[in-house]
Amino acid sequence: MSPRPSLFGLALAAMSTLIAAGPCDLYSSGGTPCIAAHSTTRALYNAFTGALYQVKRGSDNTTTTIAPLSAGGVANAAAQDSFCASTTCLITIIYDQSGHGNHLAQAPKGAFSGPESNGADNLASAIGAPVTLNGQKAYGVFVSPGTGYRNNAAKDTAKGDVAEGMYAVLDGTHYNGGCCFDYGNAETSSLDTGNGHMEAIYFGDNSGWGTGAGSGPWLMADLENGLFSGSDPKNNAADPSISSRFFTAVVKGGPNQWALRGANAASGSLSTYYSGVRPKASGYNPMSKEGAIILGIGGDNSNGAQGTFYEGVMTTGYPSDATDNLVQANVVGARYATTSLTSGPALAIGSSISLRATTAGYTTRYLAHTGATVNTQIVSSSSSTGLKQQASWTVRSGLANSACLSFESKDTAGSYIRHYNWELQLNANDGSKQFHEDATFCPQAGLNGQGSSIRAWSFPTRFFRHYNNVTYTGSNGGVHFYDAATSFNNDVSWAISTGFA
Repeated sequence: MSPRPSLFGLALAAMSTLIAAGPCDLYSSGGTPCIAAHSTTRALYNAFTGALYQVKRGSDNTTTTIAPLSAGGVANAAAQDSFCASTTCLITIIYDQSGHGNHLAQAPKGAFSGPESNGADNLASAIGAPVTLNGQKAYGVFVSPGTGYRNNAAKDTAKGDVAEGMYAVLDGTHYNGGCCFDYGNAETSSLDTGNGHMEAIYFGDNSGWGTGAGSGPWLMADLENGLFSGSDPKNNAADPSISSRFFTAVVKGGPNQWALRGANAASGSLSTYYSGVRPKASGYNPMSKEGAIILGIGGDNSNGAQGTFYEGVMTTGYPSDATDNLVQANVVGARYATTSLTSGPALAIGSSISLRATTAGYTTRYLAHTGATVNTQIVSSSSSTGLKQQASWTVRSGLANSACLSFESKDTAGSYIRHYNWELQLNANDGSKQFHEDATFCPQAGLNGQGSSIRAWSFPTRFFRHYNNVTYTGSNGGVHFYDAATSFNNDVSWAISTGFA
């Protein structure tokens, strides 16, 4: 007679089966199949082998698609790294894995214009959000203010008062109070068409409509003309401030019912923050959902928000809590973890450095400052003590993210390089979240093969660039004169040496 399996063995087998099934397999088994499935980090069906996303490189504007390493597996980050070597790359399309064709691409102009010359939103850097899943490297979608993706002609999404569900895995530490870092159902016109015309996951600390406990950030539902943490009152004390690095957000809604659920995406189970009737204000019962899909922006293209997206789906029908719970267990089984944000020559915290331009004809110029203006100046061993100090910087742990760096002035203690209106400035640290983000930078191996290129943590498409001896945070081929693609790789590559002072 065969021995009876132990309860522990049965539990392991059940967990193995659970992890083998993708989130959309689980939703399908629960009777609420995915009609959109987006991820740049992994396949969301256990048999999916198709394209996850497309990237475009700055050197020649060619594109390639990134697929999983194996069926149901993690994205092939090595293929992206190879394609994007020695240049910049943008995420141009996030493909829908569900088969419904609901791909996400650059959001067009809406009620609010984007930063692009045609009013469209920016595209995300392909390298702004590196992570690992079960030890394998992948990249998320790092959304800076002005960045957004959209599909105004999505198919089979919920319309009117029809039930739907959605979840997303987000960075719980990357947010702001701008409107609106959303993922979900929105207007097909890119305009605000009234209460109840949206149903999307919102994440951030905007307190203009609703709030949860503490100071945020919170998971809320963007239902248009309102971010809702519950129904009534405006504040829902059961909606907690989020502090986990990886966060699972769930929003689902049907006729006069909706729910918010959330959890640490790296461990634990979902909690219900709200489950009940629709808001009492006019327009939310019944709902008037239109069925477009957005990421990183509001329904009217409000694009002042920031956040990071790793994966998410939308379903037809109202998923059960039990199905949500299985999906959360699958997300935990993916084992999201952080990885290095920097590469190239190591810069020791506390060391004094100087940064020399590598562009031909400018190699005697160093990154320095004149008052608050950060510029390049000719510096040598025979320069004055004052100039040597102005061209020397102390390496500090990143003020907004300790995985990156900040650069403190050697001659003006407490003042740091920051970007402001895309120019580099030297300003005193005022302790604000905004300053810390503006003054945090992530070095990588120099794009021209020399030294380091130093990208802005909060805008990873932008790098320290000298242009006419003034320094900016420039993007490769962007809309500003200092974004010119000509000589970009050279202008953003800096040879780093021991500081003059």
